[in-house]
Amino acid sequence: MRDGGRVSAAIEVLTEIEARHFPVKMALKRWGEAARYAGSKDRAFVSGLVLDALRRKRSLGWMMGDASPRGVVLGVLAFTWAWTPERIAEAAAEEHGFGPLTEAERERLSNPVSLDGAPAPVVGDYPDWLEERLIRTLGADQTVEMRALSERAPVDLRVNTLKTDAERAAKALAPIHAAPAGILPNAFRIPAPAAADRTPSVEAVPAFSKGWFEVQDLGSQIAAAVAGEVKGKQVLDFCAGGGGKTLALAAAMGNSGQIFAHDADARRLADTIRRGQRAGVRNLQIRSPIEATPLKGLEGKIDVVFVDAPCTGAGTWRRHPDAKWRLSPDQLAKRQIEQDSVLEDAATFVKAGGRMVYVTCSLLTDENEDRVAGFLERHPEFTVKPIALPGVEQHVTPEGYLRLSPYRAGTDGFFAAVLERSTYTP
Repeated sequence: MRDGGRVSAAIEVLTEIEARHFPVKMALKRWGEAARYAGSKDRAFVSGLVLDALRRKRSLGWMMGDASPRGVVLGVLAFTWAWTPERIAEAAAEEHGFGPLTEAERERLSNPVSLDGAPAPVVGDYPDWLEERLIRTLGADQTVEMRALSERAPVDLRVNTLKTDAERAAKALAPIHAAPAGILPNAFRIPAPAAADRTPSVEAVPAFSKGWFEVQDLGSQIAAAVAGEVKGKQVLDFCAGGGGKTLALAAAMGNSGQIFAHDADARRLADTIRRGQRAGVRNLQIRSPIEATPLKGLEGKIDVVFVDAPCTGAGTWRRHPDAKWRLSPDQLAKRQIEQDSVLEDAATFVKAGGRMVYVTCSLLTDENEDRVAGFLERHPEFTVKPIALPGVEQHVTPEGYLRLSPYRAGTDGFFAAVLERSTYTP
């Protein structure tokens, strides 16, 4: 495909997302199935253009004076990908291009509307209804934080210490230009690709199939690490999902003690089993909801209960930019109810002297501090244990919670609280 056809395809995908409210993955899949002629580079180009348009659709629409899929895509090409107006015009005029540029488009490509004086949700690329919540959470850093959340994300990797060490992993990862990510000794990072470029294939590295490393955002790795000392402990990953944090905890345990993986959706646990085998985890028990009482017998016996709670994902919008445009106040309210319920259920398994780690990948106080505060009011037997993980001191709040964000930490947005239990009453 030539550039004009690729750009036209991106406009088509965005139009379908807007008209039918499809998730971006589904819309791209539908286009890919219909475009059998498209090669891997074509698909990477279209996918990258669509995602960049969704990341900054309000600010780019403002700059172009046109918030339509076509207007936003032209904005990406000019102001994110640094295409010249001449190159854009050439692509537009190609046989399978997206049609000649209008005079208004030519003018805006050369003289975009300034963002000075634009409303904060336009500058920060988020829905209007979130503004008060984001001001409450981010304060004076609101604009820069949200701009950072509208950029491309790197690919982070966690070295699996059950199979190798950081030094050996570094050599294996050198061909894909992964380098130490900082903060944690076993975290590596592949920088976000530029413009139409693709991120190197992690799965193509031979060491990946050997279980030497896992793809996991640095923020997620840090969130798992705040669980503290887990060697020889009884650990329950209450919302294990696909097992990313389960495997991180298992590696920290060094195959000692016992880790139980549970999730409300049995289908998600299938990945945990497969990934655990590849990673060499030998102390893992899957507790599937297929069973009537999958966690029976664990009440009041667990040293560390890890709760990666269901949330809006409002810290992962770099990777899932369509999610911020689909999020609604009703969905946020539903998540808060689910979070309160999960905390209540998970607390049942924490033994006296044990701790519960509450984690979300959201920046919103509504899902984080508010949920913890409500739980502590209902459960005076729990108290906050201030997070004391070396390297993250600047990201610990006065209350002792962990807050990570793309702007401040270079990670996805994460929140974590460690709650210690003093007594247990069946």
